[in-house]
Amino acid sequence: MVFGVSFASTYGYLNLGTSDTSLLDLITSVLCVVFIVQFLYSKNVSYLREQGQRDKMQIAQLQQQFAYYQEKMKDEERVRSIYHDLKNHLLVMESSQNTKETRQMAETLRSQIADYEDYVHTGNEFLDIILKDKAAKAHEKQIDFSAMVDFHGTGFMEPLDISTIFGNAIDNAIEASENLPEYRRLITVKAERVRDMLLITIENNMQPGNHLTEGTTKKDRFVHGFGIPNIKKAVEKYGGQCSFQQEERTYRLNILVPCP
Repeated sequence: MVFGVSFASTYGYLNLGTSDTSLLDLITSVLCVVFIVQFLYSKNVSYLREQGQRDKMQIAQLQQQFAYYQEKMKDEERVRSIYHDLKNHLLVMESSQNTKETRQMAETLRSQIADYEDYVHTGNEFLDIILKDKAAKAHEKQIDFSAMVDFHGTGFMEPLDISTIFGNAIDNAIEASENLPEYRRLITVKAERVRDMLLITIENNMQPGNHLTEGTTKKDRFVHGFGIPNIKKAVEKYGGQCSFQQEERTYRLNILVPCP
């Protein structure tokens, strides 16, 4: 195309008289405009193709995450049923065979299922599963995990959006925490409905001097960049807002969502 503009210009000056230079200028201008339009079109097509690939990866990631928590919920229902049966069996065993050995066995079994009784009950079963799963992952990495969540009255939020918000935000917090000294590894999750607003705060400690971009320090921007944008989309879907606060050693995600 550049060659065409140059050729037209040179050829025109060699073969056209002075009176025709305006026509030559017009042709040159038209060719330049065509070149610019073609360049912008190609660039836009390339951008749309890349954006389409990103959208497909986002959808696949969210669907995979959602399916994972759905399966975890089914497992949790089975465990819950076994848990209640086991408690009843322990009562029967203690009452029918009131011996020292029986009492010791019952006490041992109770201590083994004590963690289940510490289970977070938020008022939303799907969120319960997510928090339990993330708490277990945090525990594996010696991270203190605190959840004070009351999700009653939030039935308007779809499970997929709950998974997107809490799953991605807590994953980022775990990643930021695992490289800290053990005594500084702390994640705090708070959520409650105050009148007509749902308030969500997820806070974690971080390395001093780390400057987060879109809420993450990960180098792989193409893949991990899905997390924060997806949180924003899920929150904005309900007319809510996200804000990110970074201090020297602390990072906090604040979410406000109006309740219908």
